This record gives sequence, C-alpha cells and structure tokens, in this order.
Amino acid sequence: MKSARHTMILDIIDRYKIDTQEELASRLKEQGVQVTQATVSRDIKELRLIKVLSDDGAYKYATVDKAEAGLKDRFISIFAHSVVSMTMASGLIIIKTIAGTAGSACETIDSLHWEEVAGTIAGENTIFVAVKDGVDAPELIHRFQALIKG
Repeated sequence: MKSARHTMILDIIDRYKIDTQEELASRLKEQGVQVTQATVSRDIKELRLIKVLSDDGAYKYATVDKAEAGLKDRFISIFAHSVVSMTMASGLIIIKTIAGTAGSACETIDSLHWEEVAGTIAGENTIFVAVKDGVDAPELIHRFQALIKG
C-alpha cells in the first residue's frame, strides 16, 4: 500500500503544483486514498521531497532530482554568461570569466560531475580545471563551449 501511495504522490507532484501537505492529502483522497496529515508528512520525508520555487514564483513540492535539474539549468546559464575565454596549459584548462563570477561558473563545472574533471579551483575571474590523465583537453573545452552555445 505504501509503495502504491508513494507512486501516486510522485505522480501528483509531477502533474500539479502542490505546496502544502493538506493539498497533497486532498489529491490523494480524490484518488481514493485516505491518509492523515502525519502519514503525508512521513511520506514526504521518505520520498525526500523538497519545496522549490516554481516558474510563477510560488513554492511547490518536487523530488531532489527535479530540483537539481532546475538548478543545473540555472548554473549553465550563469556559466554561459560569465565565461570570457578558455585555454589549455599543462593538463589544466584555464577559464577566464567576468570579474566576480568565477565561483559561480566553477560551481557549474562541479555540478556537471564530468568524469574527465579531476577538480576545480576558482578565483575572482579565473577557474583552473584539472583534467585527469589521458583526457583530451581540447575535447573537454569543446564540451564547455557547447554549454555556452546552448
């Protein structure tokens, strides 16, 4: 029963902007599932649902994966608007950014979890991307450029 209810909850938050436990319980009741507020609260914790800002400025429940996807899009936008140039030097990709944006642009790189990236360091307007041994750095620069172009 709990598994079926969890599936219903995920479907409901995917189709509707649900911002309260009461609204979620009401939607479940519409589908024939009688729940208490305490049960809905436990389900939210077990499903690791969080409240995220929706397009219209209101908050709604979402899964962590969906929230991260939205953040990734924002990070990529920040990256695209921050990067000024890229070059290679001794196993590093050096990315120059607009002053004060290197940290945010670097967070984009980290959030991508690309296997080829060994690590990153950001300053005020420069990011050092350490490339793993055997990785084709020009190809990685090409992937960064593709992010910028969208």
